Amino acid sequence: MNNPLTSKIAAPYARALFDFSVENNIMYQITADFQNLEIFLDKTPELTEYLNNPVISKEEKQEILMKLLKSQLNPETFNFLMVLIERDRIDLLRSVINLYLDLIYETASVKMIEVYTAFPFTVLQKNTLVKKLKKLTKAREIRLVITVDPSLIGGFLIKTSSKVIDFTVKSQLQKLAKHLNSVLEI
Repeated sequence: MNNPLTSKIAAPYARALFDFSVENNIMYQITADFQNLEIFLDKTPELTEYLNNPVISKEEKQEILMKLLKSQLNPETFNFLMVLIERDRIDLLRSVINLYLDLIYETASVKMIEVYTAFPFTVLQKNTLVKKLKKLTKAREIRLVITVDPSLIGGFLIKTSSKVIDFTVKSQLQKLAKHLNSVLEI
């Protein structure tokens, strides 16, 4: 999703905001704003297109963000968005959000873990999984990214930065098929 050049240009902005949020003890507020902003941008691709359009003036971009987001965000987060517009860097917003959140998760010992499941988890299943993953990874917090994939038939697959743990029925059936093939080859 992120290309290396974009990440390289966005990184100093994310780092500056991170340092500012730590110094001013507002990490929690800006993190919450960015998590909500990420969801909002996913739901409104036309806003991203509007902000990334070089033909639209800075003033128009600032105006639309004032109408849409000023009342929803902490003043520091909103002012940061205004700085990005002022410097013609609002097109980096998505990258800055991702890089900033990465810094936060790293600092706060938050592990991002991808989970692929055949069926959506109940709240109880999700909470149980998070507890077990906290023990396994020794992380203070776990952020699950859950993808429902019916082709797995049943069970689930967990991906961390270093491991893949496969508890899917599909995988078990594939192993059984390989075993049967090797046994039945005479």
